[in-house]
Amino acid sequence: MNNNQKSNGNKLGLSRRKFVKGAALAASAFTIVPRHVVGGVGYKAPSDTLNIAGVGVGGMGFANLKNMTSENIVALCDVDWKYAKPCFDAFPKAKTYWDWRKMFDEMGQDFDAVVIATADHTHAIVASQAMTMGKHVYVQKPLTHSVYESRLLTKLAAKHKVATQMGNQGASGEGVAEACELIWNGEIGEVTRVESFTDRPIWPQGLNVPEQGQWVPDTLNWDLFIGPAKMRPFNEIYHPWNWRGWWDYGTGALGDMACHILHPVFEALKLGYPTKAQGSSTLLLTDCAPTAQAVKLTFPARPKVGKVKMPEVEVSWYDGGIKPMMPENWPAGKNMNNAGGASIFYGTKDVLHVGCYGRTPWLLSGRKPEVPKTERRVELSHEMDWVRACKESPENRVPCTSDFAEAGPFNEMVVMGVLAVRLQDLNKELEWDGENMKFTNISDGDEVKTVIKDGFTIHDGHPTFNKDWTEPMSAVEFSQELIKHNYRDGWSLPDMPS
Repeated sequence: MNNNQKSNGNKLGLSRRKFVKGAALAASAFTIVPRHVVGGVGYKAPSDTLNIAGVGVGGMGFANLKNMTSENIVALCDVDWKYAKPCFDAFPKAKTYWDWRKMFDEMGQDFDAVVIATADHTHAIVASQAMTMGKHVYVQKPLTHSVYESRLLTKLAAKHKVATQMGNQGASGEGVAEACELIWNGEIGEVTRVESFTDRPIWPQGLNVPEQGQWVPDTLNWDLFIGPAKMRPFNEIYHPWNWRGWWDYGTGALGDMACHILHPVFEALKLGYPTKAQGSSTLLLTDCAPTAQAVKLTFPARPKVGKVKMPEVEVSWYDGGIKPMMPENWPAGKNMNNAGGASIFYGTKDVLHVGCYGRTPWLLSGRKPEVPKTERRVELSHEMDWVRACKESPENRVPCTSDFAEAGPFNEMVVMGVLAVRLQDLNKELEWDGENMKFTNISDGDEVKTVIKDGFTIHDGHPTFNKDWTEPMSAVEFSQELIKHNYRDGWSLPDMPS
């Protein structure tokens, strides 16, 4: 059985969001069972307040924790104590750390769950360790930096039966549920093409590596920020926040925003692994993501969901200010961008437009059909729905709307787009074996190269363009590194569960 069959074998359209009343009642009943009935001395009843640790709390991590103030925030960790100070001040009772490994060693018995909002390249190493300790995890999007890391977190979550959630908050919104219901009810017919885009990046990309390093601020532990990546001199162009545009730490505009914009696409169309991928972009640099890029992923036919068949579908992505062409009969003067981007589903009967975070789905025809509401509506915040799941037993837990059983495979789709862009020098559509995490049409003789530095000089008013290229590299080795990173000495992941 292939992945698409395993992921999409439910022909009734059930999903992570499905509201199963019996399961919900069972879970809620479990949470009020008296302590002496379900455990012995020292047992913490599921209804008790959750003890939470935060790793990476200077930005989105702080925003996440502010939505969990009903719980006990017991420990906070960040490599930059100036950036994290507002969060430290907001939770003065929490013990503070530079190194999450020390926090885990010293306080592992004192917290139940971890919120992880570090740079992309350290999501997997923190989350995997937490799950092997039996901790529930909330991980900011993108879930991981690579395909292998996504697969690992998916399997670890299943093995250790912990509550998980990726931080794509639109997954808990009304819009994603509505988009799924419209499509599964057959309102737009069979979908063979989707076009998605974002107005990001709003941070700098397409940059040369700084020629000089800078002194590391006393409030920053640069070695811990680098973590499993290769060491390079500190420069404020990397941190804070701007790391998103650098390949070693982030995944560019695609990784940042596709987790919001493509989520209704992945869920509504019951996508599994793509079979083909191709990417293009503005100038591709070795270290920094391009200013604009386009990706096309092809997914094979899947089993019928609800009233609609799921044929082969092409999903295209655009960023950096590039948008797809407007659909035929698009309302004149109406911006396709809704809150940072959008997805347009082209069906055989109609066209569906869904904004960023799944906002305000609407049909191009203007119809407003009444469809069955089959999908669970999250009454709590995205964060508090995860807290709810943490307090339920694995046997009775209602899954979060972006738990790793879905977010893991979905994130593989997202980072596959990054792979397609970074391997575009091969000048061919890449064929992907998702089950085995490898490209099947990259041969030993294939080579790729990228631009180390771009620039030009002017003499007597005439420009001379200069590009420093890498030496040709083995495409097989380069692709394998992108699929599964080689970590710096001293850093490693747990073994992949069978």
